[in-house]
Amino acid sequence: MEGRKKHSGTNPRSEALADRPPHPRAFCACVDPPTPTGTREGARPRRRAPEASSKAEEEILLTTRLPKAGETIHGHRFFTGFGGKGANQCVQAARLGAKTSMICKVGKDSFGNDYIENFKKNGIPTGQNFIVIVAGANLLLNSDDLKRAAHVISKAKVLVCQLEVSPAISLEALKMAHSSGVKTLFNPAPALADLDPEFYTHSDIICCNESEAEILTGIAVGNTEDAGRVGLILLEKGCKIAIVTLGPEGCVMVSTKAPIPKQVPVQKVIAVDTTGAGDSFVGALAFYLAYYPHLPLEEMLKKSNFIASVSVQETGTQTSFPYRNNLPQDLF
Repeated sequence: MEGRKKHSGTNPRSEALADRPPHPRAFCACVDPPTPTGTREGARPRRRAPEASSKAEEEILLTTRLPKAGETIHGHRFFTGFGGKGANQCVQAARLGAKTSMICKVGKDSFGNDYIENFKKNGIPTGQNFIVIVAGANLLLNSDDLKRAAHVISKAKVLVCQLEVSPAISLEALKMAHSSGVKTLFNPAPALADLDPEFYTHSDIICCNESEAEILTGIAVGNTEDAGRVGLILLEKGCKIAIVTLGPEGCVMVSTKAPIPKQVPVQKVIAVDTTGAGDSFVGALAFYLAYYPHLPLEEMLKKSNFIASVSVQETGTQTSFPYRNNLPQDLF
């Protein structure tokens, strides 16, 4: 496996640009289920699955190995890409065929411009109803921004939130969705040990990885049994479904309706770069929740596992996310 150095959200030119706004961060990605056959778009409310989080530009340097402390070595490839959990998940959903849109804040700089172009290339609308251009980033997102996006959230099928914006804003978004009968999917990353209890009661589904699970519950996850214990604790805290992702071991699911934890395995692959695999998984899950709501959850997770396993076989974050036409059609 190639060694890799990645900067997500930090640019070597940052000191020279100290007087310029921080580079772009995003808040929401929205997935539109398709218009039914024979129905004109506009004949019914459009339905979306928003995703709350950040986005960032990343720089990737490939080397044959990681340098030792104080050592300088040669890299053999350098490229830039795009990241941030919400943007990643939005792009993955879009590449599966979803109609997506972004509610976000981006900096008035080259990073912001580049990211807007990235949205366009991925078929994500960037009209003024979806992009708010400001001199700021994640933590400047506020209640007023949510109010301007209320029409998107209230008409959603699924709202996905994380913790890369202010936790209070993520929680407010979850409450808005919950009060409108919108299914809520919460990805507690980066995790907080003192997470507000209301996050659990306003989240239909909580999806976390091993390290996030330990921070939330105090239980170190070393196997599927540990993951099941974490899932049960999360249910006790108030969510309806808990999913703990386990990388090459797939994931463990448990719900109030099926309180016995169950592992959902994933095919074994040779991983080249696992960066963004969790976002690929969550983006795919949001897609299935919005487009195939009657599919059994276990089947959704199997399909999401597969899509994430495809992403780890390529280098980069969004650059590794597969398109629908490159995937087996039995996934759809």
